[in-house]
Amino acid sequence: MRILTASDRALLVEAADLDEAMRLNLAWDGVPGVVERIPGARTVLVRFDPVRVSARALAETLESTEVDAEHVPHNREVIIPVRYDGEDLEDVAALLGVSSEEVVNRHLAAEWQVAFSGFAPGFGYTVSGDPLFDVPRRSSPRTRVPAGSVALAGHFTGVYPRESPGGWQLIGRTDAVMWDIDRDPPALLSPGTLVRFERAARETAPLVERPQPDEARTSHETSDAPAARAIEVVRPALQMLVQDLGRFGHAALGVSASGTADRTALRDANRAVGNDPDTAVLEIVGGAVLRFRGDGVAAVTGAMSELTLTDAAGVERSVLHGAPFATVDGDELRLGAPARGLRHVLAVRGGILAPAALGSRSADTLAGLGPAPLTAGDVVAVGAEAPHAVDPHPRPRDLPASGDVVELDITLGPRDDWFTSAAVQTLIEQEWQVTPRSDRVGIRLHGETPLERAVSGELPSEGAVNGAIQVPPDGQPVLFLPDHPLTGGYPIIGALTDRCLDLAGQLPPGARIRFRIA
Repeated sequence: MRILTASDRALLVEAADLDEAMRLNLAWDGVPGVVERIPGARTVLVRFDPVRVSARALAETLESTEVDAEHVPHNREVIIPVRYDGEDLEDVAALLGVSSEEVVNRHLAAEWQVAFSGFAPGFGYTVSGDPLFDVPRRSSPRTRVPAGSVALAGHFTGVYPRESPGGWQLIGRTDAVMWDIDRDPPALLSPGTLVRFERAARETAPLVERPQPDEARTSHETSDAPAARAIEVVRPALQMLVQDLGRFGHAALGVSASGTADRTALRDANRAVGNDPDTAVLEIVGGAVLRFRGDGVAAVTGAMSELTLTDAAGVERSVLHGAPFATVDGDELRLGAPARGLRHVLAVRGGILAPAALGSRSADTLAGLGPAPLTAGDVVAVGAEAPHAVDPHPRPRDLPASGDVVELDITLGPRDDWFTSAAVQTLIEQEWQVTPRSDRVGIRLHGETPLERAVSGELPSEGAVNGAIQVPPDGQPVLFLPDHPLTGGYPIIGALTDRCLDLAGQLPPGARIRFRIA
C-alpha cells in the first residue's frame, strides 16, 4: 500500500490490484473523519474532514487496515445491445493489431463485470479476462461524446450515460438507458454486475426510450410556494443555473457533490437576505434580465457588474453589489456583463424552490442532475420564509478581470512523479491562460510550454477532487471545477487548496494563473 497526497483534504491510496482496491474500500466504511471514498482501478481516493482528522493520522489508520481475500461478489446480469459503428473502431483495431471484426467478436464473447463506478452517474467501469482489451485513450479528449456511446480505455469498457466530454475510444452505441433517477437502482450498471454485450439490429426500435434532454432534468415548477412569489427570466444569461452547496455522499453511484462554483459568494448572498447559508440561489454567467413577481428582498454577489433595478413605471435605480435590496411586483433586475469575475450569484429571501435531486437543488451540468438551465420565459418559485434578519453590510472581494494574473495555492500530487522535474518547475513558474473552452466541469488552460511527461503509457482510472489539475497527453492542463468527473485516467500533477476553489470559480477567459506550492 502506498498513500499519496491528492489535495489538502484527500489522500490517494494505491493497492496491489483492482480486487485489493475494492476490498480496502469496503473495509474503510465508517472510519472517523472520512467524508467520501472513490474506488478506482488500483486505488481508493479518500476525502476527509481536516477538522476531525489530520492527513497523517488518517494515513496511519488506513495503513493498518487488514482485509480478507474475498472478491467483489456478482449480484446480477445485464445484457446491452450494441451497434458496432463507433468512429474509433478502425483506429482501435489498428492499435491492437487485429481486424475490426475481431475487435467486435471478442468484445461480444468476453464476460464483463462492473468493477467500480465513476466519471458520471451510471458510468460503470467493466473489465473482462480477455487480454486483447488494453486500449490507450485519445491524446486529446472530445468535448462532446453522445449518450449511449460504447467505448474502450485501458482494460475497461464503458457506456456514456449522457452527452459529456470524454477521452475514450468509441466503438459503438446503445439505446439502453444507463442512468434513471426514478429507477431503483438508478444505475443500470453497479459494482459487481455481470455484463454481456450483444449485437443489436440496426433497424430495431430502441431498447428503452431515452428521455429527451429537457425531460431528463427536473422541472422548474413547484407547488411548495404561492405563485405570487417568483422570478421570471426575461433575458437569459450565457448560463443560468440553480445552485446550493451541493449533494454529498453519492460518490459510489458516480455522482459528484457539484454545487456552486463560488461558495463564498453563495454564503454572502444568503447572509445578506437572511437565508440559511446553504439555501438555493441562481448562479449566472454573463448579463441577464430578471423580473420579480411579488414583493421580496434580493442580493447579488460574486462577479462585479452594473446592476440596475427598473420598476413597472420605468424608473431606474442602481443596486449596490453585495447589499440586500427590496423588490416589488414587476421590478426588473438588469445584470450587466461582468467587469471582474465570471459568475453572479443572486439570492432571494426565502430561497429558490426548485425540486431537489438526491437531496440537493444544485444543477450538475455533467451528470444532468437537478434543475435544467434557465432559459427565456422560465419561472422559478421563491420561498416565503427566511430564518434570519437581512444584513445590510456588503463584504467586498477582489475578483480578477480578463488579463489579470492570479496566484493560486496548490499541493503537488498524487501523480507529480509522472512528470519531469522540468515540468513541475514549468507548472509553478509559467503563467497559464484561462481559455474560452472552460465551463463548470473544468478550466482548460494554455501555457507556452506544455508539461512534459516522465512516465509514458496509460494511468488506470482513479478518483479526482474538485480543484485537481489533470494533464492530458498534449501537456495543457485542465483545472477541475465542481461538475468534474469523479474518476479519470490522465495523471493529476497537483490540486488547489480548498481556500482557492472559490477564486478559481470566478476566473474569466483571458485571466492568467500562477500556481504556488502551499
